[in-house]
Amino acid sequence: MEEIVAKVQNLSHKYSKDWAIKNINFEIKNRGILGLLGSNGAGKSTTMNILCGVINQTEGLALIEGIDIRENPVEAKKLIGFLPQKAPLYPELTVDEYLIHCAYLRSIPKKEIHAAVSKAKEKCGIAHFSKRVLKNLSGGYQQRVGLAQAIIHQPKLVVLDEPTNGLDPNQIAEVRKLIKEIAEDRAVILSTHILSEVQATCDTIVMIEHGETVFQDSLEAFNNYNQPNAIVAVFDEPPTVEDLLAMEGVKEVEFTGTNQVRLTVATDEGMTKKIVKKSIEMGWELSEIQLEKSSLDAIFAQLSKKNK
Repeated sequence: MEEIVAKVQNLSHKYSKDWAIKNINFEIKNRGILGLLGSNGAGKSTTMNILCGVINQTEGLALIEGIDIRENPVEAKKLIGFLPQKAPLYPELTVDEYLIHCAYLRSIPKKEIHAAVSKAKEKCGIAHFSKRVLKNLSGGYQQRVGLAQAIIHQPKLVVLDEPTNGLDPNQIAEVRKLIKEIAEDRAVILSTHILSEVQATCDTIVMIEHGETVFQDSLEAFNNYNQPNAIVAVFDEPPTVEDLLAMEGVKEVEFTGTNQVRLTVATDEGMTKKIVKKSIEMGWELSEIQLEKSSLDAIFAQLSKKNK
């Protein structure tokens, strides 16, 4: 049975007069990746900062292995590794100098520092850059060093805030792969506003919008909710709007070009086959067809409305 490494209960925080988050509840298992998904300003960073002991919440509890981070911050923080949006690097130091410094900050006994640094470098694929000055590393490798400092003390929970922000596509793929490897033997919570990020890396999702939880379940459940709601088709001999609306399951029709049409459908199940068959019957000469998933904004709107 999987253990719970962290838990937030009725977590709420107010800046001045406005609530940044209100009654947030979730648990983090001891392995795997939980995605904290939300648009910019939704309350993700506030939740992360409370969980890491950066700020104190107005109401509620944040527990790391049962330790209240507000009441016992030193003990709780020993169990956490944190990588903020911008990796906290000292650009003039070498990789080894920086990680040794981080090991001291994490109170790793002196005789264990060398082994801890070596293990973190090996895990993050940066051992061959041990003597390289940090400012001379690419963005992707700087992020790897940031991940190394977050796991150097073997924490139970690693907290990552927008970990692929500013990286190119190749670097994003590499960092995502590394995060998955890190999550094989510890819990990871990953905050992002990018839908594809959680779909590529996470096992479970907590979605926050306007400071409140609007979705909390497995990635599979989220993908089932996020079903394609539109079909885009291109016809060489396009039908009329009336022809398409007459088809069962088609709710709306919008021509986005002379030959391209976007169909809002009640369900995508079997609809592409129906359109292909109808096109052959009617001589519409279908040349392209694809499913279109809801935009992230649309999903937020649907979930927010559903949870009101």
